[in-house]
Amino acid sequence: MKRVSVIGAGSWGTAFALHLGEINLKPFLWVREEEVYDSLIHYRENKTFLPGEILPPGVRYTQDLATAVSSADFLFVAVPSPYCREIYQKMAPHLSPNQTIISLTKGIEQGTLKRMTEIMAEVFPAERKPHVAVLSGPSFAVEVARRHPTAVVVAAEEIDRAKFIQHLISSSYFRVYASDDVIGVETAGALKNVIAIAAGICDGLEFGHNSRAALITRGLAEITRLGLKMGAKQKTFAGLAGMGDLVLTCTGALSRNHYVGYEIGKGKKLKEIISEMSMVAEGVTTTISACQLARRWQVEMPICDQVYQVLYQGKPPQEALLELMTRTLKEE
Repeated sequence: MKRVSVIGAGSWGTAFALHLGEINLKPFLWVREEEVYDSLIHYRENKTFLPGEILPPGVRYTQDLATAVSSADFLFVAVPSPYCREIYQKMAPHLSPNQTIISLTKGIEQGTLKRMTEIMAEVFPAERKPHVAVLSGPSFAVEVARRHPTAVVVAAEEIDRAKFIQHLISSSYFRVYASDDVIGVETAGALKNVIAIAAGICDGLEFGHNSRAALITRGLAEITRLGLKMGAKQKTFAGLAGMGDLVLTCTGALSRNHYVGYEIGKGKKLKEIISEMSMVAEGVTTTISACQLARRWQVEMPICDQVYQVLYQGKPPQEALLELMTRTLKEE
């Protein structure tokens, strides 16, 4: 029996711990928020981030990060990207080279433009550096918690390690594919959130399916262009971490990023939308990073650029979409 922990008790971390408990892995779930911890202890339910879903008796809860980290062979980290560096630094003294850290975070660090596994490589000391992997794909937390059939991908530079994790966490309703393209899986998982904001704007403006399909298709082209420049593999973007997650986030009613875009399309301001949300929409900050990465790698990303102008420069959404539609005509 492998020992497992989940770091972070937001909706995804809680749902993932629930899944691990269902397949009898008896995980530790590290909880930062006092009210969430109390809810889990008393009701086995995260009333704040995943209400209505009861966690199995095998899931254990702790607010002691050292306990959660040192007691596990496999650590699944489900922390929003703005907080990852701080959490990694706090985890570092308790790590060992025999452990494997699997990032469940879909984001890019602002300023450094680093992916989560790159931050790990920078933060974790060489003498205690664990193995790293990343898990991504179309996976709304509440649907995983309710055992809806879900497929994701886990990537590690050593394909055998990815395959081990694949077999460790797969179940009859949670199917895991293995990959060795860490760059592609992380990049696709982060950047699809920007395109989802654009899709939400279109829906808020009450455009139809044609508009959404065009955004998904051309958005995938942008993400792929950047990913290939960064060293990713083409096939990753046609798979679960790429097209799969992009379709889900651009069309699903549970998508926080789509919600942000939808409210903007309806005329709300970004600050107002964010202030009313209890959970993080990663695409809001990833939009900044995406545009900076595009400039760094000299990649054209017109949709990401227009989303940036709408979010941060006050550009009217209708004007942004008109500009996209009237760009110089090109070959596909």
